[in-house]
Amino acid sequence: MTATVWYASYGSNMHLSRLRCYLAGGTPDGGALALPGCRDRSGPLRSIPITLPGLQYFATESLTWTGGRAFYDPDAPGETAARAHLVTTAQFSDIAAQEMYRDPGIDLDLDLTEAITHGRSALGPGRYETLIYNGTFDGHPILTITAPWHYTDLPGNPPSPAYLRHLAAGLSESHGWTIEEISTYLATRPGADLHWSPTAIAGLLTPRDHDPGVSSGPRAEQP
Repeated sequence: MTATVWYASYGSNMHLSRLRCYLAGGTPDGGALALPGCRDRSGPLRSIPITLPGLQYFATESLTWTGGRAFYDPDAPGETAARAHLVTTAQFSDIAAQEMYRDPGIDLDLDLTEAITHGRSALGPGRYETLIYNGTFDGHPILTITAPWHYTDLPGNPPSPAYLRHLAAGLSESHGWTIEEISTYLATRPGADLHWSPTAIAGLLTPRDHDPGVSSGPRAEQP
């Protein structure tokens, strides 16, 4: 099995400070649940902006944030902005376990063969229990974690302000988008569009000392 993989995050783990809670343990800014962290608590080897084919949407109810969770439907038309973190296979396994509310290194030790060979692997019927393979980059497989549903299979649920701030910070850090670009993108995702407008999201993202950082400047150069 491969020693390292790209963990492609399209949700709050695009934001590095949020990802560190999955790696090293802790409670994210604005969140309600503490995470145990990975067995290997070191940071990602690299992080890069990527775009996944398919659609990001918001549904179900998050125990950490309240409001809708972000999911990824690889079979829907559209594109999803994401950030790929190069981590060890063991770290990816532990991140996946925490997403599924399981104990890292105890309840789950992933074999990625099925996902890489067949394009996906179902580890359970619910949220964040499906692995999706999206090819390779620099010789490492790209994998993301989502649910088995099509985005039209269940009602949408708008995300909370705290959750949106982490997604926005991740898009700013990775893709270098402006507040206007971020607000338009997030407000037009299914589920978010039931409550949020671009103007309302932009109002959340005006830089304040206690908020996750979101750039209002020009687009950053991408690799």
